[in-house]
Amino acid sequence: MAELVFFSGTMDCGKSTLALQMDHNHAARGRVGLIFTKLDRAGSNVLSSRLGLSTGALEVGDDLDFWEGVVSRATAGQRIDYLICDEAQFYTCEQVEQLARIVDEMDVDVFAFGITADFRTELFPGSKRLIELADRVQVLQVEALCWCGRRATTNARVVDGSMVVEGEQVVVGDTNAAEPGVVEYEVLCRRHYMRRMTSHAARASAQSAEVLPFELDVCPLPPLPITQAD
Repeated sequence: MAELVFFSGTMDCGKSTLALQMDHNHAARGRVGLIFTKLDRAGSNVLSSRLGLSTGALEVGDDLDFWEGVVSRATAGQRIDYLICDEAQFYTCEQVEQLARIVDEMDVDVFAFGITADFRTELFPGSKRLIELADRVQVLQVEALCWCGRRATTNARVVDGSMVVEGEQVVVGDTNAAEPGVVEYEVLCRRHYMRRMTSHAARASAQSAEVLPFELDVCPLPPLPITQAD
C-alpha cells in the first residue's frame, strides 16, 4: 500500500541527499516518479545536495495543485508510481492535504523531505500538516552537529555574524554565506540556541579577556558508561 512519509531533521542532516538516493533506488527498480522542490539553494527547478549532487525538478509555487497535476498526467497516460517532494516545509497546508489524497486515492507513494521548525523554533505550516497527516514521520539518523560538537537540534538565522530571532519565516540562505548582509544559517544545540551563542559569537568571546570560561559553555560530552569486568 502507498504511504505518505515525512523525512525530517535540521539542516545539514542529509535530507536532499536522501531524496536523491530514494529517487535513484526506485527508478533503478523500474518505478516512475516525479520530483518536486521549492526554493532550493541552487535555484529554481533543481533539487540539490550540499554534497554537490543535483537533478532537475518541478518547482512548487503556492498556486500548484498537486492533485490536479498528477491526475492530469495519469489521464494523459503517464505512469506515476511515486513523488519525491523536497523542501516540503515550504508547501502550503492545502498542498500537503493534496499529497495525502494522492496517496489514498491514487495509490502513489509520496516521500516528503523537510525541516521541521524555523529559526524561531516554530513549526513550519507545511511541516506541521505533514506531521499531522503522514503515515510515518522519520527523523534522519545522520546527526548535524553544533559548533560545540553536540547534536544540533535547532536552525539559527545569522546576519552579519549575529543571530536573529525576528523576521520573515521564509528567507532563503545557506550555511556558508560569506558576504556582509547575506543571510546564512547555522545549526545549534538547544543550549547554545537559547544563549544565542553561534560559532561567530563563540570565537569572538574566546578572544575577549573579559569573558569568563563558563560563559563559553562548550557543552562537554557526557562521560563514557562504566562497565564491570567479568
